Amino acid sequence: MKDIYIADLANFDEGKLFDGFFLVLAKQQRTTKSNKAYLSLVLGDKTGQLEGRVWEPSDPRIAKDFERGDIVKARGSASRFDDRLQMKIDQLRVAQSAEVDKADLLPSTAYDIADLWRQLLGFVESFTNPNLKLLLTTMLADPAIAQAYREAPAAKQLHHAWLGGLLEHVVSLLTLADRVAPHYPLLDRDLLLTGVILHDIGKVRELSWEIGFEYTVEGSLLGHIQIGTALAERAIDSLPNFPSRLKTLVLHMILSHHGKLEFGSPKLPMIPEALALSFFDDLDAKMQAMASEFDKSIREGKGPDELTGKVWALDQRQLLNTKRWLGEGKL
Repeated sequence: MKDIYIADLANFDEGKLFDGFFLVLAKQQRTTKSNKAYLSLVLGDKTGQLEGRVWEPSDPRIAKDFERGDIVKARGSASRFDDRLQMKIDQLRVAQSAEVDKADLLPSTAYDIADLWRQLLGFVESFTNPNLKLLLTTMLADPAIAQAYREAPAAKQLHHAWLGGLLEHVVSLLTLADRVAPHYPLLDRDLLLTGVILHDIGKVRELSWEIGFEYTVEGSLLGHIQIGTALAERAIDSLPNFPSRLKTLVLHMILSHHGKLEFGSPKLPMIPEALALSFFDDLDAKMQAMASEFDKSIREGKGPDELTGKVWALDQRQLLNTKRWLGEGKL
C-alpha cells in the first residue's frame, strides 16, 4: 500500500518533503519565459491527479527513461500555484513492479465487482420477455464485452469515473428502475431495464483505462451512443426472428438516453421507457457527483456549515451536505 496519496496532500505542509508512488498520466518538455527547459508532468493515483514540475531535468537524480504510463517514485514538496496543488520534484525513478499495487494508482469502485455482476445477471434472469432476455444474455456472454463492462469507468471525470464505475452505475439504475416501473403501468419493465443495461455499453470501447481514463480514437470520432447502437444492432441481427419493432425500440433507448439534443442525443426520448431512462440516468449521475463533492469537502477538512466549491458538473453551483449540516440527520 502507498504511504501517501494525492488526496493527503491537501492538508500537507507546503515545502515539506515526501516520497510517493504515482502513475505518469502526461509528460511534456517545456520552457520558461527565460527559455529554461523543464519537465511538466501530470501524476495520478486512485485519489486524484497532481501537476508535477521538474525544474532541473538534467539532474542525475531524475530518471531519463520514463514515459507516460510508467509508475514512478518521486520525492519532492507540494505547494499551491493559482490555487492548484503542484509538486516540485527533486528526485524521480521508475518504480519496480513489486513496489506498488496498481490498484492504488487508479480509482476503483468501493463495491465488489463480482457481486455487482451477479446482480446485473439476476435482473436479466428475471425478464419475462424471451427476446430481450436472449439479446442481453448473448451480449453479456461475449468475453471481451463482459470483461470490459466489469472494468470500465462510467465517464472520464464527471461521475462514476473509476474502475468498475460503469457496472456500479448500471446496477444502481437497475435497482431504481425496477422500483419505479410498477408505479407507472405504461412502462414495459423489461424494455426499460434493457435500456438501462445497454444505454452506456458503448463506453467499453469509447474509453480506455490502462493509463488513467482517456478516450480511444474510436470513442473520440464516434462517441459511446453510436458505438453502443452499433453493438446492439449487430447482436440483434445475429438473433433469428428478433421482432423488428422491438429492435427499433431498443435502439431508440440507446440513441435518446441523454434526453436532449444539446446533451448529445441524436433523438429525443419518444417512448415512456426512453423518457424514464433519461431521467434516471441524469439523476444517478448528479447524485453521485454530489456524493463525490461531499467526500472531497470532508477530505479537505471543511466543516458542516461550509458549502463546497463550485461544481462544474452541476452548473457551477455550490452544494450543502444536509445530513452533516443537520447533524447526520438529527433535527
